[in-house]
Amino acid sequence: MYKNQEDIIRDCAKGKHKAQKMLYEKYYRKMLGICQRYCSSNDEAEDVMLTGFMNIFTKIKTYRGSGSFEGWMKKTMVNAAVDNFRKQKKHKDIFNIADYQEELTSDISVPHNIEKEDILNMLRNLPPGYKIVFNLYAIEGYNHQEIAKMLGVSVNTSKTQLFKARKILKELIIKWNNGVIATVKNE
Repeated sequence: MYKNQEDIIRDCAKGKHKAQKMLYEKYYRKMLGICQRYCSSNDEAEDVMLTGFMNIFTKIKTYRGSGSFEGWMKKTMVNAAVDNFRKQKKHKDIFNIADYQEELTSDISVPHNIEKEDILNMLRNLPPGYKIVFNLYAIEGYNHQEIAKMLGVSVNTSKTQLFKARKILKELIIKWNNGVIATVKNE
């Protein structure tokens, strides 16, 4: 039995399956949650998560112990989601931010009584390009230059897709708040 995470990491780096299984079981829920924010279905999120774990097990020797191991794993999962997005070539919605002079008039606060699943479904229902840019910018903290480089798009495309994602999310939250939709269905 393993006494600490460092022992598990060390044995994972040696390719020991028992350690890999323990690491997977400890973190799969958190990593699946990350993947669900980027994917359109649970099946797709599970596939991305499994790819992410394969990348973790393959690259674990590169982890040097500086910084949070969980943070390193999360970054690996985000990269797996971005790779999945690029492979699917779903970022066809390319617009120029200059074409959209309309500003969001106010930020909308998320109601306290909204369920986590409703928020996740709101994100899932965004068009793929909007969803990935929103997640990278608003949740992961990347800037538009970094996002543009990661996705192979222009900075203006990144800004536009974030703008449109926020607009759609604002509309969905307003509808939810006004009782127009009781819950957001994931289609």
